[in-house]
Amino acid sequence: MIDQGAPDITLPATGDQSIRLADLRGQTVVLYFYPKDNTPGCTNETRDFGALHPRFVEAGCVVLGISRDSLKSHENFKAKLELPFELLSDADELACQAFDVIKMKNMYGKQVRGIERSTFVIDRDGVIRREWRKVKVDGHAEEVLNAVQSL
Repeated sequence: MIDQGAPDITLPATGDQSIRLADLRGQTVVLYFYPKDNTPGCTNETRDFGALHPRFVEAGCVVLGISRDSLKSHENFKAKLELPFELLSDADELACQAFDVIKMKNMYGKQVRGIERSTFVIDRDGVIRREWRKVKVDGHAEEVLNAVQSL
């Protein structure tokens, strides 16, 4: 997907909003897909993006997290972690399909459909410039910040 235009998706978000990717043109966007609110890896990843958020803002970047969780779950997760950015609910998997992040995964010996932890950096013109798939959480947010700062 690198060097392609980002899909123009609109999703419900925390803070009683609807966010459309095309409306964010002129800003760099970090879109990170994670499997589930309040799970250990997702909590750590989201906390890391939250801790680095002031530096993303300095770089002219909007950070958005996406999972299939409900808005109610997202609101609770955002409040619990005191997040300074919005979480998008993709219950219908529109963004997940557009960014091809739904994969078959093994969970406790069973095959399940789920979100493969993935992150995308979209430049000011709406073009995907970086992507990470099968993300390992440790150090990931810092790596994404470095990529944003190098644009």
